Order: sequence, then structure tokens, then C-alpha cells
Amino acid sequence: MSKKLTHIDASGAAHMVDVAGKALTERVAVAESSVSMKPETLELIVSGNSKKGDVLATARIAGIMAAKKTHDLIPLCHPLALTKVSVDITPDEQLPGLRIETLAKVVGNTGVEMEALTAASVAALTIYDMAKAVDRGMSIGPTRLTQKSGGKSGDWSADGEA
Repeated sequence: MSKKLTHIDASGAAHMVDVAGKALTERVAVAESSVSMKPETLELIVSGNSKKGDVLATARIAGIMAAKKTHDLIPLCHPLALTKVSVDITPDEQLPGLRIETLAKVVGNTGVEMEALTAASVAALTIYDMAKAVDRGMSIGPTRLTQKSGGKSGDWSADGEA
């Protein structure tokens, strides 16, 4: 890994990285997050009885939309022609809460880590927004990148297997 920040130039000013010289490769990133909540809130969401509607479907769509808009939300991110975005939300009674896993994919010359992370973050925020009327004490996170592949830096995995 590089020991310097790529979005900072020699004078210390922020700048958008020029990716024109990078190879076009398939790049994939996977991220995760979670929303912890009261068991009764989890049951309300899973049963589909939320007054605001289908929390899981809404959060899934919000995550996909957010990945597509990452360049509008995060300064210096390149707009990407994403080829795949998925948002999987799984109930976890042990948490208790919901686990979120996102995947972003592109054939391009820059990575999709920020798109996967943005999808996970916005899906979690959407769950919070839709359930806050019954459980303001929910907590979000941790949110993290779990794996990436493609590009000059190659494959990486949070569990060390890459």
C-alpha cells in the first residue's frame, strides 16, 4: 500500500486523482454495516408492519441509489458507470438488528470501494429513519470495507485472505 494520501498534492492541496493512465479492469468492492435495535423493533421491521412501509425494500433501494450518486456525495470521487450494485439485508436476532452487505462492481480505471461503503451507510441510515419513531436508541455500525479486487493494488480482504 502507498504511504501517501493520493488526494493531496505536493503543496498539500486537495485534488482529484487523474486516473486516465490506469488500466481498465473489473473492480469489485464489498462493504458491510449493521443497525442494532430493540428485539421488538427488529420484529416490527421483519414482519412488515412498519407504518412507513417496507423498511427492508426501501433501505435496499436507497443503498443502490446512493452507490450511483457517490460522486455527488463524496468530494473528489469520480463518477462511475457501475455495472452492478447489490444490497443484502439480513435479520440477526443475536445482535439484535439488521446486517447489511453491499457489493459494487465496475469495469473501469478506478475502484468502487466508496460506492460499496456509501451503499452500506445509506441503507443503514434509511433503516434508522424508517424505524426511529419506535426506537430512537438504534445504533449504526461498524461500517467497513470487507474486500476489494481489481486494479493496480490487487485484491484485499479484511480477514487477510486475498
